[in-house]
Amino acid sequence: MKKRAKIASLFGRYAIMLIIGYFIGIFYTVFKPLTIYPVYFLLDIIYNISLSGSIISIGTLEIEMINACIAGSAYFLLLALNFSIPNTKPKKRIYALLLGFSMLLAFNILRVFILSILLINDFVYFEAIHMIFWYAFSIAAVVLIWILTAKIFRIKGIPFISDFIYLKKLLIGKS
Repeated sequence: MKKRAKIASLFGRYAIMLIIGYFIGIFYTVFKPLTIYPVYFLLDIIYNISLSGSIISIGTLEIEMINACIAGSAYFLLLALNFSIPNTKPKKRIYALLLGFSMLLAFNILRVFILSILLINDFVYFEAIHMIFWYAFSIAAVVLIWILTAKIFRIKGIPFISDFIYLKKLLIGKS
C-alpha cells in the first residue's frame, strides 16, 4: 500500500472511531433489547417473572437493566480494537466485528443471567461477585474475544501499537 493510502486509511479509521465514540449511545440502543429479552426469557423458564421496559420483576424484587448492564462501552472497545489494526480488508473487519459483537453479547447475556439468579436467591456474596464481573471479567472478556477473533480471522498487528510504530517510522525515519 502506498504511503498516502496508508495515511488516509489510518486517519479514516480513527475518524470513524471518534465519530462512533461520539454516538456511543447507539450501542446501548441496539444491544439493550438484545440483552434484556434473552435474559428475561431465560429467567422466565425458572421463575415467575414479568418485564416492564428495562425492569425485570420477580415478586417484590426488581432488577433494572441500566446502561452499565448492557456494556455499550465494551462493544465500543471491541470496535476500537478492530479499527486500530492497519491493513485489514473491510470484509474481514466487518466479519470480525460481527463475530466479536456476537460473542460479547452471548457473554453479557450469560453474565446478567447468572448475576440475576444470584440476586434472586439472595446470595451472600452477590455484591462482591457483581463487582468482580463488572471490573475484571468484563475487561478480560473483551480482550479474550479480541484475541480469539484476531486468531480466527488471522488479523495481524497490535491494536494502536502498529499504527504508532508506522507513524514513528514515517516521522522519524527508519532507525
